[in-house]
Amino acid sequence: MKHQNGRRKLSVKPAHKKALVRNQAIHFIKNGVLQTTKTRAKEVQTFVEKTVTIARQGQDFNTIRRIKQILPYDQDTVMKLIKEVAPKYVDRPGGYTRLISLGQREGDTAKVARLEWV
Repeated sequence: MKHQNGRRKLSVKPAHKKALVRNQAIHFIKNGVLQTTKTRAKEVQTFVEKTVTIARQGQDFNTIRRIKQILPYDQDTVMKLIKEVAPKYVDRPGGYTRLISLGQREGDTAKVARLEWV
């Protein structure tokens, strides 16, 4: 049975995983593209899509507060997400990002993928 196996562990402790996903999400929102291993990219994809869904509500106090709880490290990224990224996807019911497989990395043969906005 596959009960309670919905999340990827990423071979790190839970606090490290949370920080890793947050930092990669901030990088992705700032630059618009993220190239990493496929497993990490999938985890960041789910995190970012949930964050964009919250940010689509607009620039009101509660939305900003909720996004700052999710991404507490960088306030410029929070404002970019609310002002620039989320308005593009107001009419879209989901699927704000795409994941493109790039093959395997030469050094350790890890599967590499690129995450980008649709």
